[in-house]
Amino acid sequence: MQDPHNKPIKRVVIAGGGTAGWLAASLMKKVLGKAVDITLVESEAIGTVGVGEATIPPIRLVNQVLGIDEAQFLHDTKATIKLAIRFENWKTKGESYYHTFGAPGKSMAFCHFHHYWVKARQQGLKADLWDFDLNYHAAEAGRFAQINAKDPVVELPFAYHFDASLYAQYLRKLSENMGVVRKEGKISRVQRFTDSGFIQALHLESGDVVEGDLFVDCTGFKGLLIEEALGAGYDDWSHLLPCDSAIAVPSERHEKTAPYTRSIAHDAGWQWRIPLQHRNGNGHVYSSRYISDDQACDTLLSNLDTKPLGDPKLIKFTTGRRRKQWYKNVVAVGLSSGFLEPLESTSIHLIQSAIVRLIQLFPHNGFAPSLESEYNKQSELEFEQIRDFLVLHYTVNERTDSAFFNDMRNITLPDSLAHKIALFKESGNLLREQNDLFLESSWLQVLYGQGITPKDYHGLVNSVPEVQLNQMLTRLLEIKKEPIAKLPTHDEYINGMVAKYKRAMS
Repeated sequence: MQDPHNKPIKRVVIAGGGTAGWLAASLMKKVLGKAVDITLVESEAIGTVGVGEATIPPIRLVNQVLGIDEAQFLHDTKATIKLAIRFENWKTKGESYYHTFGAPGKSMAFCHFHHYWVKARQQGLKADLWDFDLNYHAAEAGRFAQINAKDPVVELPFAYHFDASLYAQYLRKLSENMGVVRKEGKISRVQRFTDSGFIQALHLESGDVVEGDLFVDCTGFKGLLIEEALGAGYDDWSHLLPCDSAIAVPSERHEKTAPYTRSIAHDAGWQWRIPLQHRNGNGHVYSSRYISDDQACDTLLSNLDTKPLGDPKLIKFTTGRRRKQWYKNVVAVGLSSGFLEPLESTSIHLIQSAIVRLIQLFPHNGFAPSLESEYNKQSELEFEQIRDFLVLHYTVNERTDSAFFNDMRNITLPDSLAHKIALFKESGNLLREQNDLFLESSWLQVLYGQGITPKDYHGLVNSVPEVQLNQMLTRLLEIKKEPIAKLPTHDEYINGMVAKYKRAMS
């Protein structure tokens, strides 16, 4: 077989299934079409981590590209709507705030809405930041419907909670219908070319051999191709994000389904609570340096609202990223590329962005070093920006009751994050870095929610007379609240969409 270093790439082999593998297969086949043949190798005997059930709005773009019907998607994956994450006990015990997918107020020229709000608060305004956020009002009221409005002030951005294993099954069916070939079997050996070190083929325990030009590693934490075969290296970020364990367990669903994820801080980490149509997803992310696995399990089980539906599952991890996520003819996608705890529901997004990046930089005519370098440059920046946003939640806190949170207040921050915090604290300014996944409104909600109030506001605000400023804010409050009464409850919306699909299929 010819070394693929300088020849057209025609055969893509994906090692591993789950959400990462089947999302890679479906997106690449949909976009690249007949230009490549795609084979996915997976074994029914190997389980997946499968706890990533909360997403962020870009997942909707993926579904649209794949031509997924939303009603069918909601039915098949037991999905619900996500408008926000509610953070509880993060600043101090007993306090909570939302990070919504919306934006407080409205878009303003040259300086953001919150500068006007900061001045008004200094002059006695009682309305909180989230009073100007439609997503917040809808989340609190437990209501949702898609709003097709021309005015962005009343947009209601959303994502989904879904069963990750059912999503993978959905994507598998979609992929196979498009021509992706699934190969059942465990990988026993990875064969490499002697001269280049590129991977030539995967040898299965059955004796079958799967050859390829480009290999996508979706083998989870193990990194069978990118690390065990190629030794790409790993950047350990546990000094910034010391949580190294998680315990997950499903539980019975609530009678009323909330349209948001809950993130509940405990003494040595935090707990997620994700509502699905048929159950709740629950987990406790923690640092084993501060609490034992048994203690962490007890904390999780004693803080479930509903009866557990299975045995708790322990997951161990090291926060960080693969040093080269594209190395030679292997691209790592999903957990093989690195791990950032799911505090902001970025796990599935990182799968999605890795695949999109690979498609954009696809090596059609061979593996040019510049393509690999650019891919790794972009992925490194993306991981670092998300890392900084996660660290923000931990380091800006007022928890004096916890050794873990006390220590997190005193970690040495990356310069990029320290600068962003200082800039907001002193002037109220939020300057979004290029390609940052999180918009200014996201940074604003977490910074303010964690207790940082800017000392100053943009000077342009002073050009608006006080009476006019109060009138503008009063009218905005009315506009943001107005749609709520017209929206169905979240459960009514979900049940209506599922019923719509069933009618179409009958």
